[in-house]
Amino acid sequence: MLVKTRGLVFKYFKYKDTSIIVKILTEQLGVQTYIVNGVRSKKANTKIALYQPLTFLDLVVYSKPNAEMHRISEIRCSEPFRSIPYDIKKSAIAVFLAEVLYKSIKEQEECLPVFNFIHDSIFSLDTFEEGFEDFHLQFLYNLSNYLGFGMAESSSILDDYILQILQAPYNKVNRLSGSQRKQGLAFIIEFYKTHIDGLGEVRSVDVLKEVLA
Repeated sequence: MLVKTRGLVFKYFKYKDTSIIVKILTEQLGVQTYIVNGVRSKKANTKIALYQPLTFLDLVVYSKPNAEMHRISEIRCSEPFRSIPYDIKKSAIAVFLAEVLYKSIKEQEECLPVFNFIHDSIFSLDTFEEGFEDFHLQFLYNLSNYLGFGMAESSSILDDYILQILQAPYNKVNRLSGSQRKQGLAFIIEFYKTHIDGLGEVRSVDVLKEVLA
């Protein structure tokens, strides 16, 4: 069965000599695994850039019940980013969020609310010119509500100012200090670990801390 859907790339893995296996969050089918043959060859019709983490796609995909991997019939980038790939801070935030999303969202079913939340949030980040250094903290604070374990009740142990920033709109001018940002990030990661089996080590967090110090 062919399904037309929007998608968000979480991560891809190299497969054999020229192919990849890619994890994509689709709004119609949830998280799906696709095998893409020959995309790493010089003669590939489709560019590997389409499969970079947090790329939003328009897809037509084959969906087969109980299949572990599927194939893509049609693909194109739905909305290219204007600034995220070219801003080192935004790129570090994007890589970090892609890793957390990949490890946090596993459902294989329609997920329009969380897809729209992620879409609107990431494109907000793409438009900001300044004041976005706390975006990843605010994003994960809000994402927890969509994942079913909202942080509001458990965040009382945080400093009041940190909590105020977490609950603020993305474009709020007030920002955390470097030490406050690290404190908030450590709390959120530990909170996620207690609610998500297999979250494990978030490898991109060290680069994120260095870039946003």
